[in-house]
Amino acid sequence: MAEILVLVEQVDGEIKKVTLELLTLARSLGEPSAVWAGPGYTDVAKARLSEYGAEKIYVADSADIADYLVAPKAELLASLVGSRSPAAVLIASTTEGKEVAGRLAIKTDSGVITDAVGVAEGFVAEQPVFGGGVIVHSKVAKGTPIIALRPNSTQPVAAAGAGTEEKVDVALSDAARGARVVERVKEKSSSRPELTEAAIVVSGGRGVGADFSIIEQLADSLGAAVGASRAVTDSGWYPHEFQVGQTGKTVAPQLYIAAGISGAIQHRAGMQTAKTIVVINKDGQAPIWEIADFGVVGDLHKVLPQLIDEITKRK
Repeated sequence: MAEILVLVEQVDGEIKKVTLELLTLARSLGEPSAVWAGPGYTDVAKARLSEYGAEKIYVADSADIADYLVAPKAELLASLVGSRSPAAVLIASTTEGKEVAGRLAIKTDSGVITDAVGVAEGFVAEQPVFGGGVIVHSKVAKGTPIIALRPNSTQPVAAAGAGTEEKVDVALSDAARGARVVERVKEKSSSRPELTEAAIVVSGGRGVGADFSIIEQLADSLGAAVGASRAVTDSGWYPHEFQVGQTGKTVAPQLYIAAGISGAIQHRAGMQTAKTIVVINKDGQAPIWEIADFGVVGDLHKVLPQLIDEITKRK
């Protein structure tokens, strides 16, 4: 079977869920090979990657890869593409992942597709475009297909792979050393899942007001992440890092609950590929209803407390 390279997303050696999704998808297209870039590789990481189908694990654990921004990962992948001739390269469609994909495309003279939500036989990618209003099927016409996929686009399924290790050295160019990381500040940890990886997201809009405690309570009752519309973050009611939308983060959870959100195209572009969308809004004519699967026309401040109570009873 054709080899598919999968760039591992990890933080301090902890593998992110999107990597398991990419490995699962890669198994349907060929033979997955995980690419570990930077320090932190352990036997635990090897076991995790093997558990989800990695037949081979290329390990480049040089500190240089983590000490410089983005470019070293692109050079590492370009080296592997040149020496291994994989059928495709799969990358997470995160802020960094999309930049790596773009740089890799230039280095390998290949086509690149970002924000895909699926890949079929022949490496035909499914993409939502025009703010999610249209779904298109795209295919790279030149070089090695480089495809960046949105987190939560594929359900990760374990299937053991050989996990054969191969150490890889990459000589970084002067250009790759152009921007050095001089300091890292660890964010205060939260018990909630990361927004872009969460299977359930509860988002609030202008209708919630400045007090987001009701949104947080519902999210915590479901083990969900908290999101917010641009109107909320621009008003300073909730941090910008939680903004969902075209100018914020893109999410594709199994369940998306939108409370007090009108559904402007800017917001819909960041969430409408969610599997199930539930809306709570007192305006029955709001644009968000066009993409809703279920919903309640009513005051969220009356509806959400009842919903939280019911969820709590059923736990």
